[in-house]
Amino acid sequence: MDRETDSNAASPASAKGRRVGNELHAYWEALLDGRPMPARADIDPRGIDRALQFAFILERVAPGMARFRLAGQHICGLMGMEVRGMPLTSLFAPEARKQIADLTEAVFARPAIAEAQLTSAAGLGKPELTGHLLMLPLTDDFEAVTRALGCFVAEPLRAPEAADGSLDAGRAPRRFTVSAARIKPLEMPPLRDPQPSPRPTGRRSPPAHSFEQPVPTAATSGFAESQTPYTPRPKSRAAHLAEMTPEERRAMFRVVRQEG
Repeated sequence: MDRETDSNAASPASAKGRRVGNELHAYWEALLDGRPMPARADIDPRGIDRALQFAFILERVAPGMARFRLAGQHICGLMGMEVRGMPLTSLFAPEARKQIADLTEAVFARPAIAEAQLTSAAGLGKPELTGHLLMLPLTDDFEAVTRALGCFVAEPLRAPEAADGSLDAGRAPRRFTVSAARIKPLEMPPLRDPQPSPRPTGRRSPPAHSFEQPVPTAATSGFAESQTPYTPRPKSRAAHLAEMTPEERRAMFRVVRQEG
């Protein structure tokens, strides 16, 4: 991974976690087909049969928050219940949930691949565990990054596994803290430069303010920009009659004769 986000004293690496994570990562990369990340619809459980009990599918529901859509038996065993619909942070102690929220948000928002080393302290009826978390971004049906494929693997720090490979995690639920985490942003294709708008062809549309008449300006109207053109006011009827000759005034009247 490129950038280490938390370089606290790391816990001993989970050998099984790295092995399962490498298998899942190789499967994810095989689905790329030239894309930055595969789609959720590309995931076939038959392709990850050896990692299936440790695998999960996350759905982003809010910034920094994702819930399990699917989860393997190993993860349900750590919680002692079915985890479908539960947030990923339910597997972590309160002091570690902010770190997990930041890792989850990086997976969806950048997008990026996130990986973390985990520990779960020993307690009454609970052996000390070390764990490994891997999250790989996926696109949904609308090509938005709202899904993630990942794995969560825990194993005893000292006690050997059972002969059948099962894990005795002790009393459930188990809560984990983050001892080290790394993020690798994906290389996204560069944005294309916008294409220039095509020039209009054919006859130019007339201006909306007139019938193809130019808008008067200071240069064409003969007025300076600070001057207002003079518009004469209409004359009143009295002023108009005063300017008429007696003959013009008489012509305006008609004599009406009353017949007896």
